Amino acid sequence: MKIKTIITGSTGMVGEGVLHECLKHTDVESVLVINRNPCGLTHHKLKEIVHKNFFDLSQIENQLSGYNACYFCAGVTSVGKKEDEYRHITFDLTMSFAKTLQRLNPEMIFTYVSGVGTDSTEKGKSMWARIKGKTENDLLKLPFKAAYMFRPGYIQPTKGLANTYKIYKVFIPLYPIFKKLFPKYVVTLEEVGKAMINVTLDCPEKKILECVDIRMAAL
Repeated sequence: MKIKTIITGSTGMVGEGVLHECLKHTDVESVLVINRNPCGLTHHKLKEIVHKNFFDLSQIENQLSGYNACYFCAGVTSVGKKEDEYRHITFDLTMSFAKTLQRLNPEMIFTYVSGVGTDSTEKGKSMWARIKGKTENDLLKLPFKAAYMFRPGYIQPTKGLANTYKIYKVFIPLYPIFKKLFPKYVVTLEEVGKAMINVTLDCPEKKILECVDIRMAAL
């Protein structure tokens, strides 16, 4: 199997790291990135669509068929946002995007990045965790070939990439300590990317992957 994947969020840290792993991997044949702003990369595997409205893909639908994977890495922080606003950006946008891709590519494997602490019951006190849980649950109900929910905690950045969050740079030297003390809550960006590729190739039964699962899947 050769992977032909769509990636969102490649102008952010996680999406850029996943794209980096895809462009290196021999089993990834082609990558389409969909961004609101150009990612600034060129590669023989890479195609980019700059599209502002992720709620309406009708203008670019004719370019979205023929893919067997999607790595959905786009997302925003809940800090400073009211619940309705965060739900609209997180749940409504993701589901609208995913439903379009599923209709065009019913054999697609869809991978979504949520986060450690996501609330699958949708009933907890944490607003962001409830909404992420609702998003995960509804994605798993869509008739994709398979869907996988990634729940990273602290992500160790990949050296040399442009979109590493500034706050993360402070913690880079501390990663060996974090990994030893909190192995259930840390993972590297390289492992996230490799794990996405491997679950696409292997289709494991476990659909929700915490940090430990992500590290195992990356091997």
